[in-house]
Amino acid sequence: MVKNVTLKILSKDKMVYKKTAEIIKNGGVAIVPTETVYGFAVDAFNIEAQKNVYKIKERSHRKPFILMTKDIESVKIFVKIPQKIFEIAKRFWPGQLTLIFPTTEIGKIVSGGRKDLGVRIPDNRFMLSLLNEIKRPIFTTSVNLSNTRSAKNVKETLNFDGIVDVIVNGGQCKFSLESTVVDMVQFPYTVVRKGCFDASKLLRYM
Repeated sequence: MVKNVTLKILSKDKMVYKKTAEIIKNGGVAIVPTETVYGFAVDAFNIEAQKNVYKIKERSHRKPFILMTKDIESVKIFVKIPQKIFEIAKRFWPGQLTLIFPTTEIGKIVSGGRKDLGVRIPDNRFMLSLLNEIKRPIFTTSVNLSNTRSAKNVKETLNFDGIVDVIVNGGQCKFSLESTVVDMVQFPYTVVRKGCFDASKLLRYM
């Protein structure tokens, strides 16, 4: 794999949002901190950038990424959310909860034709500020080689130094555990991945 010069920057640096956003918008691959685990981040509309992350992670193309947006209204552009579930999502977003819904036509375009897509609004100041700076959604996936442990602090991301374009140092992730993923395409809804969000909290609103 071709070596890059990887920019390393602190999440508290006053230029971090501008520099990271420019790299992502120009098709680069970023490693960013979230409240769950560190994630690879690329422009959701850049197919080549998505392919690069699959290659870096040695990940099967059958496994989708998670779409992150800055607010719940922008989520609706990419997935179809029934009104009842939309009201539930508003209770738990931003948060450590990824919800899978059927894709819209735009959602199919960014996901390579997938019929469903996992989306999340992170509860993390850095990520929300970055999304606001980029002004477009990003695809994310945990920082690791496929089927290995996710990076929970910046030290664990350094295996990808020289491979990605930027690593943002946000220290230790708050939860240090992946988001909970719930498939809401059809009832009964299914917990696809247990993570740091307690999925039983959803039951009282179903």
